[in-house]
Amino acid sequence: MFKALRIFGLFFFCILSLFDARSQDNSDLIQLSGVTISRDSLYPVPFTTVMVKNANRGTTSDYYGYFSFVAKKGDTLIFTSVGYKAAEFIVEDSLVGNRYSLIQSLTRDTIELETVNIYPWPTPEQFKEAFLALDIPDDDLEIARKNLSAEFMEERLENMPMSASMNFKWQTQQRTNALYYAGQSRMNNLSNLLNPIAWAKFIEAWKNGDFKRKE
Repeated sequence: MFKALRIFGLFFFCILSLFDARSQDNSDLIQLSGVTISRDSLYPVPFTTVMVKNANRGTTSDYYGYFSFVAKKGDTLIFTSVGYKAAEFIVEDSLVGNRYSLIQSLTRDTIELETVNIYPWPTPEQFKEAFLALDIPDDDLEIARKNLSAEFMEERLENMPMSASMNFKWQTQQRTNALYYAGQSRMNNLSNLLNPIAWAKFIEAWKNGDFKRKE
């Protein structure tokens, strides 16, 4: 009988200890809610990872940077996001209550990558050959120079048809020349009578017998 009471008392003590431990554990739990923002612009940082250091517990903020999960007093929270430096926050042991709100700011991180040159040619020799064979199109200045060159202008001038005004001027000039030189052939024959060179040729031809009647 005494042994049974002893066992029952030990069992009852274990039950009380378990409830006391659970009550202490529950008192250390805090519903931590907050938002992650950018330090320079104060805009929300979406999809930030919030993890408890050295523990496999955490959460991820939503599109508006809001997050909420259960943490313990003394936990160290690590906030990470692409393009931002990692930040830490320690949940203090002296917090009163089981709810806590947090606004965590993150600093932008500049990631410098090494210069990478991507070429479609496997070797420098093939690149040099392709570069030398490259047909570079003319720019606006070069096109203007070619259009104003003397050879190009002369070719355009030769192949350019006459306009209506030019045809009228040409036709008028032809009529004027026809009237101006009308009967000019007779005047040329008359002027040859007074030309000494023509007389010299006539005398030489007469001496040579060019004007004799051929039988």
